[in-house]
Amino acid sequence: MVLGDPCERDRDPQVENRSPMGSLAPSPPAGRPRRRGGGSGRGGPGGGGQRLFRCRTLRYVPAELEDKVVPDAEVLRTLLAVFRALFANALPRQRDVLAALPEPVRSKYQDLLSAQPRGAPVLGFTPQDVLYQTLGFRVARAASSLAAAGRGVFVAAGRAPRGAVVGMYPGTVYQKYEPIFFQSIGNPFIFRCLDGVLIDGNDKGISKAVYRSCNGRDRLGPLRMSDSTWLTSEMQNPLAVGQYVNNCSNDRPANVCYQEFDVPASFPVELRQYLPNNTYSCAQQRPLRCVVLVALRDVGQGEELFSNYYTVVS
Repeated sequence: MVLGDPCERDRDPQVENRSPMGSLAPSPPAGRPRRRGGGSGRGGPGGGGQRLFRCRTLRYVPAELEDKVVPDAEVLRTLLAVFRALFANALPRQRDVLAALPEPVRSKYQDLLSAQPRGAPVLGFTPQDVLYQTLGFRVARAASSLAAAGRGVFVAAGRAPRGAVVGMYPGTVYQKYEPIFFQSIGNPFIFRCLDGVLIDGNDKGISKAVYRSCNGRDRLGPLRMSDSTWLTSEMQNPLAVGQYVNNCSNDRPANVCYQEFDVPASFPVELRQYLPNNTYSCAQQRPLRCVVLVALRDVGQGEELFSNYYTVVS
């Protein structure tokens, strides 16, 4: 599924593959436009911005509707399982949230809360521990195994089976007509979806300020509609590391791929606090766009995750 095209000389590897409009990316074969214009992950310019010889890689999918490694229902099931486990783990500090929920929903959680002994710690386990107990693996950022690639994402413990959701691409979601010019300058974390929707996964500068502003704007009392902790060192959603997954190469084939997922309106309001995405504008009501990373094969402990920055739909 991953194909390498002839080697060619790259410009700055931190910027070229992730231009919001894809202007610096190679022209795709005849068919539909290139899907991925941005994404990923090096923490900073590798090698001081030196020009490097590298081989590009492409991922081809035959049709728009077939670009799903796993069904959306399976993605939803996984996210709900992880988020519910995270919520239950932090239940003692969720009292204000519980008070704002309808009685039928609140009663389900109150039974769990009353079962906890008095004086129990606010957090029983770390979010990484919860992820391991729920899905059987942990993911973490660490120095990449690629030279001059900065930091990458690894399976830190356990095994991620084929088809597992191993990450989420966090950031502010922009429709293609919304202003992102200033945020995009020198920004290697702009991800372009198939329909032109952009996700800014930068955790610094203007991008960080915009995300925090939108996060505060959407809050309804104690109910947070998105997670902003991925901007800090204390992440409450351990999957929100997708922007740091490095690009594959001819000798390091992709073991994960991006898959777009629109959050349904029925998504539990108490669990939205773990969604690492929000929208730039709230003027138009539409499903929240998220992007998850799905394992293309079994990925064992210690393996680095590699994705494909280019997707051609033809």
